[in-house]
Amino acid sequence: MRNWLTVLSVIIALCLLIPGITKPVLSIEGSIDKSQLAQAGIEMLAEEGDRRTRSTLMMFSSMLGLDALEGEINVYEKTRSIWGTVTELAEHNNFLVAMLVALFSIVIPLIKLLIQLIYCCLNVSNAKQKLGQVIQALSKWSMVDVFVIALIVTYLAGNAHGNSGELLILNASFGEGFWYFTAYCLFSIAASMLIKTGKTNA
Repeated sequence: MRNWLTVLSVIIALCLLIPGITKPVLSIEGSIDKSQLAQAGIEMLAEEGDRRTRSTLMMFSSMLGLDALEGEINVYEKTRSIWGTVTELAEHNNFLVAMLVALFSIVIPLIKLLIQLIYCCLNVSNAKQKLGQVIQALSKWSMVDVFVIALIVTYLAGNAHGNSGELLILNASFGEGFWYFTAYCLFSIAASMLIKTGKTNA
């Protein structure tokens, strides 16, 4: 029974990992208030003129109702998945970081889950014992994928902040990929614990 529960946990983790990698992890939108944008334009034009020019511009702005504009203009939008982040890092010549993110969030999790699946399907033998040792070694890196997802969120948020000005209002929201990846982490940890408990009982 425990073996089938472990197999089920591994299969679910695999199914969750794929959308967790490919679907958006974080979405960032930047908007500017229309009235503030109009005011900033007037300020920029007024800097090049004298006080009289400033007063004239302010008067025309009031007449046209620019100071009473409502709503926001969407001027910045970025949505990235884990795979999209790897690609973007590579495109910006950050090959080492791209390789590390791909290794710890894609390659190692996939290898670990596949080895766990094979381990559960094997009968007791030397090969199964060796696979168990490999799983134990990989389990030491079990929290790295969580760290990677935090790193990606920080990278995207920092990148957006670097592109923002005083007028830009940033709104960030987790995408469905974040929740898929979080669920994968939980099922992967559960599978590792079931395998460890099974070996202890054996």
